[in-house]
Amino acid sequence: MKVKVISRSTDEFTRERSNDLQRVFRNFDPSLRTQEKAVEYVRALNAAKLDKIFARPFVGAMDGHIDSVSCMAKNPNHLKGIFSGSMDGDIRLWDLASRRTICQFPGHQGAVRGLTASTDGRILVSCGTDCTVRVWNVPLATIMDSDDLSDNSAKESAVYVWKNAFWGVDHQCDGNLFATAGAQVDIWDHNRSQPVNSFEWGKDTVISVRFNPGEPNILATSASDRSIAIYDLRMSSPTTKLIMRTKTNSIAWNPMEPMNFTAANEDCNCYSYDARKLDEAKCVHKDHVSAVMDIDYSPTGREFVTGSYDRTIRIFQYNGGHSREIYHTKRMQRVFCVKFSCDGSYVISGSDDTNLRLWKAKASEQMGVLLPRERKNHEYREAVQNRYKHLPEVKRIVRNRHLPKPIFKASALRRIMGEAERRKDERRRAHSAPGSMPKESIRKKRIVKKVE
Repeated sequence: MKVKVISRSTDEFTRERSNDLQRVFRNFDPSLRTQEKAVEYVRALNAAKLDKIFARPFVGAMDGHIDSVSCMAKNPNHLKGIFSGSMDGDIRLWDLASRRTICQFPGHQGAVRGLTASTDGRILVSCGTDCTVRVWNVPLATIMDSDDLSDNSAKESAVYVWKNAFWGVDHQCDGNLFATAGAQVDIWDHNRSQPVNSFEWGKDTVISVRFNPGEPNILATSASDRSIAIYDLRMSSPTTKLIMRTKTNSIAWNPMEPMNFTAANEDCNCYSYDARKLDEAKCVHKDHVSAVMDIDYSPTGREFVTGSYDRTIRIFQYNGGHSREIYHTKRMQRVFCVKFSCDGSYVISGSDDTNLRLWKAKASEQMGVLLPRERKNHEYREAVQNRYKHLPEVKRIVRNRHLPKPIFKASALRRIMGEAERRKDERRRAHSAPGSMPKESIRKKRIVKKVE
């Protein structure tokens, strides 16, 4: 008679060290584990609750400006440095790790309206309402690593005086050009004292300009005549112009999908467009209750952050209609500028109360060095929460956010007004001739016309 026995090598179940975990062999047959889904559901609930318990997004504030923070710029070459400009003409370089001022750039006599850094991080370009564009050399390799702040003022390398005030500036990716927005769009070269090219479409002020990160010769602008224009430096005239019902305050290109951009609008919404097809928006991002002032994409291209006149910051998925996160404090006033950090882990906001604030991009994320077991535990909790996110109780816990009372009331009022408008359209359509009032999508409703 033959008897079959289970034989295992001792290397499979013995520990190499006394601190190692004992290996456990499990049979994953569903018939043997009838309570598997119930156990995972409870774990998903607990993971959602733990995220709420550990949600501490606010890291700290950086004060030093004596007027409203009007603009910010990231340095692509230095992870922990960020530039900020204020309405009194002060420009500062901050160290995010220590949250202190590293360097100051004195020179502007009016409000600083635009800041941008070159790709190598060596040049900072600023512009303002004093009709000047100033170019600064930033010796970051020595400044960021030094502790001596006795003389922390940088010297400007060039000053361009023009006849009109400037409202925005952006530097070309991997190029030697930068563009300014004002009465017209001017293209400047660091080696020339006059603009190498100028674009004008209409007589209204251009308020923001952004170069495409994937195609250096393409740039998008928004103007006070409610238009969004696409320019190509290889052509002598603008390419496309889109006119909306309300003004667009800022534009951000998606770094991973350079044909797509998102516009921050005065009507409390953000609109994502495909630059090749501007007839309708790809997605409408709602939730703010006042004008959206600034917008910036994460380096991953999967989400973006917005700052609004309603004193809140929201983080949206790139294809999500509603925000996944809202940040606010009692002291924070109207937010004029927001930026993602270069690693996508933090969000920086500049507001009317003269402060810059540093936030975590994921409110409950554990900062610092994680052990392998801790990392696996976080990944498992996130996976099981994502698996059961559609169930009512998990969805309720994940979506719940505490809102300030004015924003809560304004959101409720906007919902009531939206429902009333929808009912009015349905009744008007029901009492009209068939086909006389076609339904119009919200993705097209806010567009007046497209001009080639």
